[in-house]
Amino acid sequence: MITSQIAIVLVLTLVINIITTLSYSVRIVGIRTGRIAISFALFNILVLISRTANGFQAPLLAKAVENDIKNGISSNIEPFRWVILSCTIGTILGAFLIPTFQRILSKAVLSFSLYKSVPRLLLHGFSKNGILYFKESLTVPAKENITQIRLDNGFPWRIFILNVVAVMILTIGVLSAVYASYINPDYRTTASNLSAFINGFATILMFTFIDPHLSIMTDDVVLGKCSESTFRKYIIYMVVARVIGTLLAQVVFFPCSELLAVIAEKM
Repeated sequence: MITSQIAIVLVLTLVINIITTLSYSVRIVGIRTGRIAISFALFNILVLISRTANGFQAPLLAKAVENDIKNGISSNIEPFRWVILSCTIGTILGAFLIPTFQRILSKAVLSFSLYKSVPRLLLHGFSKNGILYFKESLTVPAKENITQIRLDNGFPWRIFILNVVAVMILTIGVLSAVYASYINPDYRTTASNLSAFINGFATILMFTFIDPHLSIMTDDVVLGKCSESTFRKYIIYMVVARVIGTLLAQVVFFPCSELLAVIAEKM
């Protein structure tokens, strides 16, 4: 049964994953405009929205679980499966929005050089000209961007697999910790706080291997050592890895919940 809390979580999860997927395109915008720092600075406005939504996600899930336990319900995995599916849908929607978002963010970056103020830039975005440009920027991914994917010697298998694993873990980190409350309700407070234990490993993968690799490639494109088309192809690989990671999250979700329930009791 989908309660009001779970319905809100589904919407928040969708928004979070759309924004996270769009983050891959910020590097391309920075390269094209020559203003990488400003590109990330403006994108941080959306990051604030994502983090705010993420802050509501865990408490709402925990509240739904608490209500179930009080009502004698010892297992309710279906809503969690829907939340994970929402991650997959959000990632796919974000992927389709990348071309449109690139155009809009590129215009925002160039306009920011004129306005030099985020509030003024936002006001311009909601003006008649801003809305008109938004409509003109609506587009779909080019077919060539999909057909150019090749599983050849140039395919970044190591970074691709690491990204799949990191996304898979991040997708179920909070969810498994909260669901462990069903499995071991006596230690549900401890279990719900173990999400940092799971997400920490994924964060290490992200900031030790994946982000530095993309940062090096971004600099190489700026310095002319790597073509923009090659870099764009890598971004596509990373988006595909995100989709696969969210799908695999459905498989590891319950085993991870059981593991966290055991850890919560043994601590």
